Amino acid sequence: MQVYDFSVKNNKGDIASLSEYRGKVLLIVNTATKCGLTPQYDALEALYKKYKAHGLEILDFPCNQFLSQAPGTDEEISQFCALTYGTTFPRFGKIDVNGKNADPLYIWLKEQAPEDQRDEASVAFEERVKQFTLDNAPNDIKWNFGKFLINKEGAVHARYTPTYRPEQLETEIENLLK
Repeated sequence: MQVYDFSVKNNKGDIASLSEYRGKVLLIVNTATKCGLTPQYDALEALYKKYKAHGLEILDFPCNQFLSQAPGTDEEISQFCALTYGTTFPRFGKIDVNGKNADPLYIWLKEQAPEDQRDEASVAFEERVKQFTLDNAPNDIKWNFGKFLINKEGAVHARYTPTYRPEQLETEIENLLK
């Protein structure tokens, strides 16, 4: 199975096949507009502008599961991101990433990469948010802005903790784009 085997709802409510991204390097991110990590949109857009022409796509999946930090409709979220952060990368419909209603894409992503790449800052962050996510399974997404890097063949290359800054992924992205 590859990421291309999945279809998801786009932010207009239509079904979109991820096969349209075949041969591209993908960065899949669960996002929220009212989170302390929301300013990562700036760095995500900078990566997108720098590497889109070389084959990078960033796929944004808003998720309201972490303290309801992605309120609003898909349209309101898209407007906020475009107006506040100038984002131009594809945004999809709001989804669940954990629990019984988790989107099949995220179930597969977590199976392929059950653990986050972490650094010291991420360990401290996870300790702080643990009180809000007590019933999570071991491989669940920890918070908003968890990231999955997908290679050109559609396989998960790595998974990164929410506090892992997008610019920290630049070398990995460059290597996958070669």
